[in-house]
Amino acid sequence: MTYQSLLYSHTDSIARITLNRPEKLNAFNLEMHSELRDALERVRHEHARVLLLQGAGRCFCTGQDLDERDLSPGKPPPDLGLSLETLYRPLVLGLRDLPMPVICAVQGVAAGAGASVALACDIVLAARSASFIQSFCKLGLIPDAGATHTVPRLIGNARAMGLALLGEKVPAEQAEAWGLIWKCIADDQLTAEAERLAVHFSNAPTHGLALAKQAIYRSANHTLEQQLDLERDFQRDLGWSDDYREGVNAFKEKRTPRFSGK
Repeated sequence: MTYQSLLYSHTDSIARITLNRPEKLNAFNLEMHSELRDALERVRHEHARVLLLQGAGRCFCTGQDLDERDLSPGKPPPDLGLSLETLYRPLVLGLRDLPMPVICAVQGVAAGAGASVALACDIVLAARSASFIQSFCKLGLIPDAGATHTVPRLIGNARAMGLALLGEKVPAEQAEAWGLIWKCIADDQLTAEAERLAVHFSNAPTHGLALAKQAIYRSANHTLEQQLDLERDFQRDLGWSDDYREGVNAFKEKRTPRFSGK
């Protein structure tokens, strides 16, 4: 498939998806959603070991392209629930369920659903000049694309409530201090750091990392007993893997492990 609103590549076990509508600040439209669904399926089927998600131009993504919505007098109101169900739900779950680490590199602004999608990724890096904004309240809406689930679990209800009700920008340094993202990076080092992490994960024990992220995400809805059961089951699975054997032997032999990701 030839993409019009994305750039896609897969080399050396690293898949890269770049939102590529810089003239629209990478806002989501129907075409981009369709292409993202296809690209995420390619990531799975091509057996990548890490995904790097980023945006082209001066920002990551400003959320929904409002030019697609005609709210002029006499027009019927859009079914935003249908949009979330058919477009954003599959996107967020598709990123969250990938059996590999997902890195998001944010430059400029991540706003609205753009912020929600970025924060649904496993490791979020942001340039020092970047910012995050839950801008939904400025349109009379609630945060969506998973933000009402993700953000409170990252930074707590008090801060999540302030962001949802006030719609204020959170600079990257503050986002790091709050625990909203993994790390704030100097602007001129963002790309290099994202690539360094991607290379690191491309040589890591992929199956183990995939189960680690599943365990962490599931913990929010588990009792301690349920989580202990999950850890038991996942660890049993991983204990039978080639990567566990390789990791132990490399440790004993004082050498760098050569993980297969299986």
